[in-house]
Amino acid sequence: MHKMTKKSLEEAFCGESMAHMKYTIFAEEAEKAGYPNIARLFRAIAYAEFVHARNHARELGYIKNIAENLQSAIEGETFEVEEMYPAYDAIAKLQDEKGAERTIHFAIEAEKIHAELYEKAKKQAEQNKDLEINKVFICPVCGYTAVEEAPEKCPVCGYPGDKFVEF
Repeated sequence: MHKMTKKSLEEAFCGESMAHMKYTIFAEEAEKAGYPNIARLFRAIAYAEFVHARNHARELGYIKNIAENLQSAIEGETFEVEEMYPAYDAIAKLQDEKGAERTIHFAIEAEKIHAELYEKAKKQAEQNKDLEINKVFICPVCGYTAVEEAPEKCPVCGYPGDKFVEF
């Protein structure tokens, strides 16, 4: 692929990915505010943006076999924990942005767990086995991730474990 086309598709992938997330968040907010049809519209168009991002990802060669996809995920989570978020945290501290410091802390703690879980999954996939888990619980405040059962309260932000989102 030519460099200019690749750069354009990478930027389009980022834009579509951001639109997908923003519209998903907007749908949640519309639902909470009592606008179910607006929420449905946001969710539908968020899915369309996901389709666009997936198409770009395929064309860019981002999607590979399961073990390679897991390795990519491990590298991404590790980069966030070791480089990206520590740099962002330093900026937030320098500028005394307490809200940013809090949300960055939440993300770092969750990303550490994500990398570990992806490592376990990769080991299983390399043996042509699926990961043996029944349930995954996510704290809706900070993103803390627990497997099999939710904690009594989130160890990162203190949110009640019985309000975690189950997958």
